[in-house]
Amino acid sequence: MSEKRTASGAAAPIPATRRDVDAIARRCRKIVMRRALVSAGAAVVPIPGIDLAVDIGMLMKMLHEINAAFGLTPAQIEALATRRRLTAYKAITAIGSSYVGRIVTRELALALLKSVARRIATKTTVKYVPLAGQALAACISFAAIKYIGDRHIEDCVAVVDRVIRAEARRR
Repeated sequence: MSEKRTASGAAAPIPATRRDVDAIARRCRKIVMRRALVSAGAAVVPIPGIDLAVDIGMLMKMLHEINAAFGLTPAQIEALATRRRLTAYKAITAIGSSYVGRIVTRELALALLKSVARRIATKTTVKYVPLAGQALAACISFAAIKYIGDRHIEDCVAVVDRVIRAEARRR
């Protein structure tokens, strides 16, 4: 599915078919891979705190892009017809995701990074060991961002699938 835009320039609402969902998921996985690679590159830089700052910014932007691609930003959900909007909120609640359909703030991104805190803490301490430590820090950073991004895509797909099934039952 090509990315459709509304008159206001916002991304199109929730996809209507599983085929569209699969295409969006593939595009989003490419976004996650690019962001994880950038995070890994930032982890190699031996300046304290730069990797965490990059990771937080990366997560905020990446989660928003994924939400937007699936039609699940707060603005996109609010623009839906009442019945579809309620179905979307019920699906989000059922999935239990804290990031689908929400504005991702610095605090929320930091909380998400803390959820993988052991890996992040290890990354911070090992990156100062020449070469091997930097390589390990880059691998940990890559894995953490990739895990978070892939999990978010799975949550978005599950929400959209529930909306599509609910609409099919209504017909």
